[in-house]
Amino acid sequence: MGKKNKIIEKAEITGLAAEGKAIARIEGMVVFVPYAAPGDVADLRIIRKKKKHAEAVAEHFHKLSPLRTEPFCRHFGVCGGCKWQHIPYSEQLKFKRQQVIDNLTRIGKTGLPPVNPVIPSEKTTHYRNKMEFTFSNKRWLTREEIDSGEEIGDTNALGFHVPGRFDKVLDLTGCYLQEEPSNSIRLAVKDYAGKNSLPFFDIIKQEGLLRTLIIRTSSTGEVMVIVVFFREERAAREKMLRFIRDSFPSVTSLMYVINPKGNDTITDLDVHPFSGKDHLIEQMEGLKFKIGPKSFFQTNSRQAYNLYKTVRDFANPQKHEVIYDLYTGTGSIALFMAPFAGRVVGIEYVQEAIDYAKINSELNGIENTHFFAGDIKEVLDDIFIEKNGAPHTVIVDPPRTGVHKNVVSRLKEIKPKKIVYVSCNPATQSRDIEMLSDHYKVVKVQPVDMFPHTHHVENVVLCERLI
Repeated sequence: MGKKNKIIEKAEITGLAAEGKAIARIEGMVVFVPYAAPGDVADLRIIRKKKKHAEAVAEHFHKLSPLRTEPFCRHFGVCGGCKWQHIPYSEQLKFKRQQVIDNLTRIGKTGLPPVNPVIPSEKTTHYRNKMEFTFSNKRWLTREEIDSGEEIGDTNALGFHVPGRFDKVLDLTGCYLQEEPSNSIRLAVKDYAGKNSLPFFDIIKQEGLLRTLIIRTSSTGEVMVIVVFFREERAAREKMLRFIRDSFPSVTSLMYVINPKGNDTITDLDVHPFSGKDHLIEQMEGLKFKIGPKSFFQTNSRQAYNLYKTVRDFANPQKHEVIYDLYTGTGSIALFMAPFAGRVVGIEYVQEAIDYAKINSELNGIENTHFFAGDIKEVLDDIFIEKNGAPHTVIVDPPRTGVHKNVVSRLKEIKPKKIVYVSCNPATQSRDIEMLSDHYKVVKVQPVDMFPHTHHVENVVLCERLI
């Protein structure tokens, strides 16, 4: 195929890969191409070559795919989000369904029932309830800015990291992922910081003041803003937080974090209230969920409802049954099961999440849920099963890495009649289902689209016991 920077002329794009990139097949090798669509014909420049595949960028399009549609965001092609804007939503759903089928058949090597069409998202823009924006003093420069030869003035940015560049941040002028007041808050905060000469973070030198801006919203109309500072400068911090409070009265929870660490995570840090409440309230099917600054909650609230209804439909809980909800998080799925089940047991590694699960049970007057914090593979011993009852159905909703192999082995020992497996990663889900296949068969598959204009797809699988 040739070396790096070689131009492959008039290559045809033939499909989409699991990670959302388009693919071409050239001289027997798969070539991954971002921001292309099946049916495009383009000149490709090889930017990286390995033994079994290569990566390329499209330098010139000779023919555009009939599948294409016009991207709606000016940042498309540079920003790392919404990479499928150029593909109509109806086609995105078809590709996502095929991704589920491919994983279950190729990785899981399992016989399948018909895979249902993907449940589409009611909203395809402004659907996220949580966004995290990065302050940086090293703004991503456009090719036009670099080629102009002119001195670059403002290099500050508040936005997203450019894919593949941990040290460069795209300065967002607008974003279609979260409803207002998200854009207004972000733009106002950046403008305020610039006018007041507050130093944006330098990730290389590990210096600066402003680090991250987190905005959370709820369907009940509440808004949480968290500003993460690299160091404590009380006067500057309080002045900025007062500016946000006074400029945006719709903010119901204003908080801050001091993060002097080498990474951006705040899970191990204290979140300090500045004004308003220390939480949001989300509401779904009459249930209320208290969400703290570090709580996990599905980022597409409307689709979360469809996801939870699918899980409940697959589980079909009965009043005499014990349900286990593994990787329960703050107990959202467990609470959905509780009114229909006899006893619901939730297990989660993170203690703080379990604390919120208990709070949410009390908030909703639910008394048949029982939550435990700990490593699932260690918690699920014989004493635990004897004390809490053998489960009729086990629901698992693990992180992208999937279920630990020891937990899979333990499930086969416990022998629930049903396992409802919820996953944001069909590849690891299929791997785990293959490990279960000597004891369980797949009887239902329902993909749910939580993230329009991306390759990500949530998938729910119902497995029933064979023996």
